[in-house]
Amino acid sequence: MSDFSRKADESASRLNEKINSAAQRLEKEGAELIEYLNKEVVPAVRQQSSKALRVAAERLQRLAAFMEEHKSTGEEKKP
Repeated sequence: MSDFSRKADESASRLNEKINSAAQRLEKEGAELIEYLNKEVVPAVRQQSSKALRVAAERLQRLAAFMEEHKSTGEEKKP
């Protein structure tokens, strides 16, 4: 084996090790990110979404009451 071939093989081997190491690290960090999202972010988003829906429902009820009130008032004014 020539010196060039040996050095190319060594370089390829080091590169493969780095790629494997990076892939393992990414898999681990990806799993940790998914766990964090599931434990922390998703529940917080659900809670905030529930609150937002409750506020929206309350405002829609007020709007419906307002519309009903003005509808009946408007009908009385028509000839």
